[in-house]
Amino acid sequence: MAREALTGSRIRERRIMSGYKQAELARQVNISASYLNLIEHNRRRIGGKLLLDLAAALGVEAAALTEGAEAALIAALRDVAQTAGVTQAEMDRADEFAGRFPGWADALAGAHRKISGLERTVENLSDRLAHDPELAASVHEVLSTAASIRATASILAEDKDLEPAWRDRFHANIDADSKRLADSSKTLVGFLDPETGEAASVSSPAEEVEAFLTIHEYSFDGIETGDAKPADLVEGAPELTSTAARQIALGVLHRVIEDSGRVTMADLTDALADHGPNPVALAQLFGVPVACIMRRMAAMPGLTYGLVVADRSGALLFRKGVPGFVIPRYGAACPLWPLFQVMIQPATVLRQRMRVPGRGGALFDCLAAAEITGPTALNAAPLLEATMLIVPIASDDDDRTEAAVEMGASCRICSRQACPGRREPSILSEGF
Repeated sequence: MAREALTGSRIRERRIMSGYKQAELARQVNISASYLNLIEHNRRRIGGKLLLDLAAALGVEAAALTEGAEAALIAALRDVAQTAGVTQAEMDRADEFAGRFPGWADALAGAHRKISGLERTVENLSDRLAHDPELAASVHEVLSTAASIRATASILAEDKDLEPAWRDRFHANIDADSKRLADSSKTLVGFLDPETGEAASVSSPAEEVEAFLTIHEYSFDGIETGDAKPADLVEGAPELTSTAARQIALGVLHRVIEDSGRVTMADLTDALADHGPNPVALAQLFGVPVACIMRRMAAMPGLTYGLVVADRSGALLFRKGVPGFVIPRYGAACPLWPLFQVMIQPATVLRQRMRVPGRGGALFDCLAAAEITGPTALNAAPLLEATMLIVPIASDDDDRTEAAVEMGASCRICSRQACPGRREPSILSEGF
């Protein structure tokens, strides 16, 4: 049913919410109760003065009766229905549900957004608990200190004939280790929950750089125009607290300068309007590597594209996330990603339709290209850098028939059971 045809249903729901009886509302707008009944059951079209009178009597804007729920709410309800496996016939009634029960529709969409956010949080935290080296070091410090205290206490408890000097020394060791344990525990609590912990949050250089890039929305107009210097921008960034983080950030900014010298944002914007978001065609147009175009597209304001860069070891050097696609911050990523497949074919560009396992099942087009970054040497394999552009796909707008391949973020947090590339069991069950 069309959204504009649901005006009567919205009038009925608003009347009930306002506590009016049908006869009372009809009397206020000078129509018969039977005619209002036909309107409320969408059997009579309504507009003009009568619509304005009904809206005034119900205390709402006329647009709230004719337009109903926003398109975003309808889209959210369809997403809820798709995730829950609702039939297509029921999905087609999302407009009607939102029109008749706007409060319930908004609550359902809000709960779905919250669940999706919590799922992403679980994935990220699980990945962090499994692979974060800082967390592993902190836990090791707590355990080793506790073991030291336990060993010293055992000596004091079992040996009753210790000389006073040795006993005092052991007591001093326990006191020192207890203080170290308290400090380590505070650090661990602060690391896991900075809001309640007494210690400062521990972050890795990669996290600091990611925070720096996020604040700038991965776009640096001043750097590209020459109005700002990379060193000044890095030194003035409070997010970059470590030397390693500042060095990594400088490398990112110098690459921005190099890429912008090849392709300016203004030229790329014009080319996108003419040629569409095709990295291969755009690379041929500007005479640059495909990876350069991918980096420029990921940095373009208004485009919600993700980007991952990895070296030959498989380490992820750069991450720009996109909603629905989890990029692991710690540990190894999914070996099925075209990001890694393209490393054995540096002269090719791979394109793979990917579906993320889990409740949402979001679709993405992933385009990957590899380029040689180091000098050519005799009897030495070239240094490679692979780049993957992540393009979200709306299933409703998709006109391609290519089958999507399920690929997760990493084995630890991937619910896909039958996977030839699985390295370790997942901590997640299907659909959480």
